[in-house]
Amino acid sequence: MHFFEYKNRELYCEEIPITKIAQKVGTPFYLYSYKTLIRHFNVFNDAFKDIPHLVCYSAKANSNMALLRLFVNLGGGVDVVSGGELYRALKGGADPKKIVFSGVGKREDEIEYALRIGILMFNVESSQELQTINEVAGRIGKKAPIAIRVNPDIDPKTHPYISTGLRKNKFGIDILRAPTAYRFASQLQNLKIIGIDCHIGSQLVEVEPIIEALKKLKRLVGDLRKEGMGIQYLDLGGGLGITYEDEEPPHPVEYASTILDQIRGFDCTLILEPGRVIVGNAGVLVSKVLYTKENEEKRFVIVDAGMNDLVRPSYYGSYHQILPVKEENRDEIVADVVGPICESSDFLAKERKIPRLNPGELIVIMSAGAYGFSMSTNYNSRPRVAEVLVRNDQMFVIRKREDYEDLIRGEEIPEFLQGNSKFQSSNVK
Repeated sequence: MHFFEYKNRELYCEEIPITKIAQKVGTPFYLYSYKTLIRHFNVFNDAFKDIPHLVCYSAKANSNMALLRLFVNLGGGVDVVSGGELYRALKGGADPKKIVFSGVGKREDEIEYALRIGILMFNVESSQELQTINEVAGRIGKKAPIAIRVNPDIDPKTHPYISTGLRKNKFGIDILRAPTAYRFASQLQNLKIIGIDCHIGSQLVEVEPIIEALKKLKRLVGDLRKEGMGIQYLDLGGGLGITYEDEEPPHPVEYASTILDQIRGFDCTLILEPGRVIVGNAGVLVSKVLYTKENEEKRFVIVDAGMNDLVRPSYYGSYHQILPVKEENRDEIVADVVGPICESSDFLAKERKIPRLNPGELIVIMSAGAYGFSMSTNYNSRPRVAEVLVRNDQMFVIRKREDYEDLIRGEEIPEFLQGNSKFQSSNVK
């Protein structure tokens, strides 16, 4: 359930008409519903209430500090994959003991940062990484808590770019080699083995691959415990999908029930890393129609949001429903909805049946709360858009729109290039 709905033929976010928000902040902008975020987190968290567990929200889905703080206030932890996400999580108020650090390429400075603030654990992805963490921990006099990310070689039946649990993927250590990796880790004096980790992919719409992976993990944990290794945490990652078009992913309660059937009595604290399922349908991208045009073969609706703002359609071929903010009786057309980026791959929809749209009116790109702003860029030197959170009848700008000065912040013209231009930067307003 989300709180974007038509009232008197106008689309609202909770109790505010989207038109009113657009008038205040301009377009494009990302818009999030507080009630939807709260509901999604609580439904997911409550589904596992019968066992010890920790919900570590996956920051990569949407790392705005306001959203991180919202989930922290609900008792959640954070799953991070970079020093930057770790910094954001701490600024959002996260308890370090509820932070897990995942990712295949952790740098030494990131590892040291995480060790000094005392995170719950590292999800380690290679034997060389085990050595590096051990060395960094020894250098600063710390003991590093670790889990090893095990790759179970299971097809998650999702887009190949977001599949992570097959042998051909870069993530984790093959489950057949995992016992050797754990034995190696147990010999490194600055490491403490506390868990096991597995994540097979994103946008999962079936529970069977997860259960298959879990069965393999259980056997492995049993073997490791026989060798005296203290596996206290079982990290199943995230990946539960949402409905973008016609997908029918399992409800979190169904998802949880299936998992609980497998691990009840297993004597582990379960760690879950949901991202998309929490924020995906809690956010939309609001854009304005600039122009319409057509030729002998195509109709185009040109809007002010582009692939730099929402890359998923161009990158994954993803579907996002597109709705007009004003609900009117009008003809339907088939058109490409495209942005202003100088690339043929800049589109939000291809050959889409949509209501006939007119220049100047607002549209909403639905289900854009996950991997929307967090994957946005400044390509074509376009300032990144504003982010707005609505709670009941109040709106809060939780990220200001960038301006042109933001685009060049940190850049410098070397001295040897100074003084040659006929037009000095001081003339630029």
